[in-house]
This record gives sequence, structure tokens and C-alpha cells, in this order.
Amino acid sequence: MDATEQLNHVLPDLTDTVRRIQVMQMNDPTPCSEFTVHGVLDHMMVGAATFTYLFRGEEPPTIEPPAVYGWVPVKEFGEAMDDLLDAVSSPGATERTLPTPMGDLPGETFARFVAFDGLIHGWDLTTATGQPYDPPEELVATVDEFARAAITPDMRAAGMFAAPTEPPADADRLERLVAFSGRTVRGE
Repeated sequence: MDATEQLNHVLPDLTDTVRRIQVMQMNDPTPCSEFTVHGVLDHMMVGAATFTYLFRGEEPPTIEPPAVYGWVPVKEFGEAMDDLLDAVSSPGATERTLPTPMGDLPGETFARFVAFDGLIHGWDLTTATGQPYDPPEELVATVDEFARAAITPDMRAAGMFAAPTEPPADADRLERLVAFSGRTVRGE
């Protein structure tokens, strides 16, 4: 499963997840200790908008998160994810070298990091808001294989990724990947 196929699953699933978030959940904590639900949405919308420019081979402007709002930004989030998917699917996007937060990377590699990030933040959002989360096993396996090969100790030391945690003995593949990302799974 290439990066574009991964994002074709992850990004629409994220938008569906956001559609089910209730306004009263926006300030709830998430398993991503740095962010509330609102913070995850802002982080993802800013990242998607910035990465859209990168995948199109353009210099991104400084993008700020949306203003404080009293609603769930379903429309804004969906548009950001659609724009990102369109950019990743554009001619040459996965072949060009992109200036990413992790240094210059081939577009295909960076798109795989975006899929990993989206899959993990999808788990954060569904866990925080009590929603089911059941991404396809093939997607989880492909993202897991990539993440374990691509995330280096130097990336963790630089604060790009948290130290892995120990998943419960009965953890499924997604939960093991989530623990690898640094999240605590099921209170362990």
C-alpha cells in the first residue's frame, strides 16, 4: 500500500471522526499529552495546510490555527484534509524532495509520516471522545512497518516523537503501534 493509498484511508476517516465530535468535548484531554481535542484539530489543520504547499512544490506561508470557536470545525477540517489529499495526489508530489520538519525527504516518505501521524491522531481523537476506531488491518500493518523503520532514536531525542511505552500483553496491532508512538494504551 503506497502513501497515497494510505492517506486515501486515513484522511477521510479523520474527517468522519471529527463529524462525530461534540462541542462539549473540544476541551477534553487526549492521549497525546500535548493537546486537547481542540489542540489536535488545530495541529492537524495547520499541518495539513502547510504540507499541502510542500507537496505542491510551493513555499508555505506561516499558517496559524483557526481562532477560538464555539463549534466543531468539521467543514474547515474536512477542507484541509481534502486539500492535502489532492496535493499528495498531484503530479510529482511523491517524487520530489520536500523540506519537511524532519529535514529534506522524498515526498513518498513524508507522505508515509503524514499517514502515521494521521492514524495516531485518529486514535487520539476517538479515544478522547469515546468513538470506535477500526482502521483496516492492512493499513495499520503498512504504517507500523514504516514507522518502526523510519523513527530513529535521534528523532525521539529531538522531541519529534515520544519514547515508546509498553502496550498491554493483549494489545492489538494498532495499540502496539500507538504505544510505539509514545501513547499510553488502556491505562497501562
